[in-house]
Amino acid sequence: MKFKRFLKYLLFLTLIISLGFLYSFSSKRNYAKIIAEPVVEFEAGDNNFLTHSMVNKLLIQNSEIVRNKAKSTLDLYGLENTVLKNPYVEKAAVFFTIGGVLKTVVKQRKPIARIISEINSYYIDRQGVKVPLSDNYSARVLLVSGIKNEEDVKEILPLIKIILKDNFLQKEVVGIQKSDDDEYQFSVRSGNYKIDFGKLTEIDVKFKKLKAFYNKTFRDKTIDNYKMINVKYHNQVVCTK
Repeated sequence: MKFKRFLKYLLFLTLIISLGFLYSFSSKRNYAKIIAEPVVEFEAGDNNFLTHSMVNKLLIQNSEIVRNKAKSTLDLYGLENTVLKNPYVEKAAVFFTIGGVLKTVVKQRKPIARIISEINSYYIDRQGVKVPLSDNYSARVLLVSGIKNEEDVKEILPLIKIILKDNFLQKEVVGIQKSDDDEYQFSVRSGNYKIDFGKLTEIDVKFKKLKAFYNKTFRDKTIDNYKMINVKYHNQVVCTK
């Protein structure tokens, strides 16, 4: 009885040692494998700023191209951080697939507005992060002027998001200008007139007034009679011809 139990323990121990040996052997072989051409994938959406070849160029370590290096020599965390440093990248993941392929999945930043400045023009995304202009692509987004610093960006970001959520406003408002006294004026698609929006208070109320005014003037075709539509005063729309 004791002998049988001893044999069971011996077989179990032999099995554990064998599995450990096989795992160690396969791991060494796996990490010694040479990496083929890296695979780059972009998440669904507009991917206009970066190309597969541009991301491949980011996958460089110690001035050596990733391809034809052993898996064990790669610092995946370092490669991932290198890709993330690119200003057009919002998220990135660098990993080996089950088949041993080095794969990089990238989500590009999506600009929602272009900040126009005499010194420096750039895009911003939904988080207010600066995205540089690109020689490869020019995004068709809201043009915003009068922005001087990051605080101005934080202030105007909620307004931009409200405009983009509304199908009509998204098509109608093409530009926003901030004045030195913190008031805002809109350029529109449907005519040569401007919208004097005032300060960023009672935003929803002002847009409701503007839409009501549009409904009336579009219907009676009088919208082109005005050069300025002022919605910053309480319970009224003041127009200048």
